[in-house]
Amino acid sequence: MRRLDELRAHRREDALRRGINPRDVDLLLSDLLGQSLSYLYAHGELMVDPAPLDARLARRYAGVPLQYIRGHTEFYSRDFHVDERVLIPRPETELLVEAALERAPRDGRAIDIGTGSGCIAITMERERPDLHVLGVDRSVAALAVAHLNRTRLQSNVALGASDLFGSVCGTFDVIASNPPYVPFGEYEQLDVEVRIHEPRMALTPGPRGTEIIERLLDEAHPRLALKGCIVLEVGYGQEEAIRTLAAQKRYHVDAFLPDLAGIPRVVVLSAHAE
Repeated sequence: MRRLDELRAHRREDALRRGINPRDVDLLLSDLLGQSLSYLYAHGELMVDPAPLDARLARRYAGVPLQYIRGHTEFYSRDFHVDERVLIPRPETELLVEAALERAPRDGRAIDIGTGSGCIAITMERERPDLHVLGVDRSVAALAVAHLNRTRLQSNVALGASDLFGSVCGTFDVIASNPPYVPFGEYEQLDVEVRIHEPRMALTPGPRGTEIIERLLDEAHPRLALKGCIVLEVGYGQEEAIRTLAAQKRYHVDAFLPDLAGIPRVVVLSAHAE
């Protein structure tokens, strides 16, 4: 057993030497003790067993993302379960949710393609209980995580297995998706945390990075309600390619929304009138 303040100081120094944010130590300790960060700072005299912390830090030093070790992460002010079956929700994706919510009509129908953890679909339904939201994914493993989050967040979102629109019926006022969009060449250069530990199929669709987006746009026409819209997250440097694709596939670019770094991150599309 060691004093909490001594253990924190030693492990934070070690983390810093290894290039890991020392705050990760505090977050893992907070989880292990079931206490807030402020409790850690105020109770340095507490005697704790270092072994559970060291086991988690060993995984962190091996490149496992902090969110997977903790088993949860925050998205849109809600706590979502995450593990190696799903992509870790990013803050940039909150912009997609905001854009979708702003454009969804009262009592409208919305679908989240490639729902993963369910963070987009569940957030939309929790923020707008009037909406009828469906989340689909081709990964049954990912859907298991979405089911867990639906239960823990008391959501009424519907979930189903589908490769894009393959098993989907009806039309939707909002089609939302954070598809895999990283070109394979860039994927191979990603940090080990992302490339080794997060699901590859959620990150890269192929050499261009737009392969899934192309399929989605092809399949979306009969699923898009009159005056409906498609809201997609896209990658850095893809604006021109997306504009070209939209024109080719008979869509109008209603907006390209920048993230906090000023990168065009979310595109809003509507179908050309026939």
